[in-house]
Amino acid sequence: NEMKLIFDASSLNVNNNSMAVAAFMIIVFFVPYTASGFAACGKLFGTLFGIDYHIAMIVSAIVIVGYTSLGGFNAASMTDFIQSIIMTVALIIVLVFGINQAGGMEQVIMNAKNLPGYLDFFEGYNAATNSAGSYGAIKVISTLAWGLGYFGMPHILLRFMAIENPDKVKVSRRVAEIWVVISMAVAVLIGVVGMAMIKEGALPEFKDSETVIVQIANLLSKIGVVPALLAGVILAGILASTMSTADSQLLAASSAASENIIGGLFRIKLSETAQMIVARVTLIAISVIGVVIAWDSNSSVFGIVSFAWAGFGAVFGPVMLLSLFWKRSNRYGALAGMIVGGVMVFVWKNAIAKLGGIFDIYELLPAFICGLLVNVTVSLLTPKPEKEITEVFDELKNSK
Repeated sequence: NEMKLIFDASSLNVNNNSMAVAAFMIIVFFVPYTASGFAACGKLFGTLFGIDYHIAMIVSAIVIVGYTSLGGFNAASMTDFIQSIIMTVALIIVLVFGINQAGGMEQVIMNAKNLPGYLDFFEGYNAATNSAGSYGAIKVISTLAWGLGYFGMPHILLRFMAIENPDKVKVSRRVAEIWVVISMAVAVLIGVVGMAMIKEGALPEFKDSETVIVQIANLLSKIGVVPALLAGVILAGILASTMSTADSQLLAASSAASENIIGGLFRIKLSETAQMIVARVTLIAISVIGVVIAWDSNSSVFGIVSFAWAGFGAVFGPVMLLSLFWKRSNRYGALAGMIVGGVMVFVWKNAIAKLGGIFDIYELLPAFICGLLVNVTVSLLTPKPEKEITEVFDELKNSK
């Protein structure tokens, strides 16, 4: 009974600590994520107009921060909807034009087949060396672990939480799954088409492979007035994809600071005006740090995103999965799992992975496993969740 009283008395602190830890992790990993968006904008305008990378990046950051802070969640949601349409149109134009310039789909496929390691699950093509790669089972599993990150993305989960009708969650889930499959497949295909265009002489060789769509758009703009307008749509699509991601990240991070840290941990009741001010100050601070991280024009957008993706996946992924599918999971396990998962991302990335060999794997996989195991272990060693929580769990489970 004494132990139960101790746990009951500490449960409120655990809840507050959990909110604070979650908010802290959101801010920590959203900083590099936001930096990747700014870097993408800098590369876009730098490559397109010859503007200095740093100037282009700063201007882009100011625009994104401006409409996000003024419009909030509604502005981000509305712009995301419009931007998604522009992105879709841009991808279709790039594919159709690129395939045509490469000599047709058959030529694109033939060029891909001639690449060393084509469709070999354990080799693959290494673009840096223009030769077949070498991917063992551990490397393959490590790469597939990228999918684990989807379970813990706050800015993605936020969209489902904000849905106007819970009955639409299933439809939204299907739309999201279909869109991810299509967008990922198109992204890979654009890379293959770009290589075919270079081989056929339709596209000059360029250094930064992450600017392939910009290079194709530049080529399209030189053909005539109408193609130039289509090229503008493509470039607008690139900018749209960057902005739609950045505004969602900034909103999640700013709300985490104003509500979970100040309101949850320190129990400071702020007025709506004060909350808005704190959120906007946090948003600006994160943007400034993001600009600093993205200052190196040679930094890889994918590399920055990869680290942030691992952080969110390891911190929130196990918590989300266990809370949905395991009734025994509790707040103590969630708190411990988040801390261990977040710390392990840094430890593995900056220390263990450098040992090489079997340890040279994507940090999301070991961090996710550690966070999951700690969550389960601590949950089993601490009291069961409250009856109200288990009743809601059973009710939702039986309603399927």
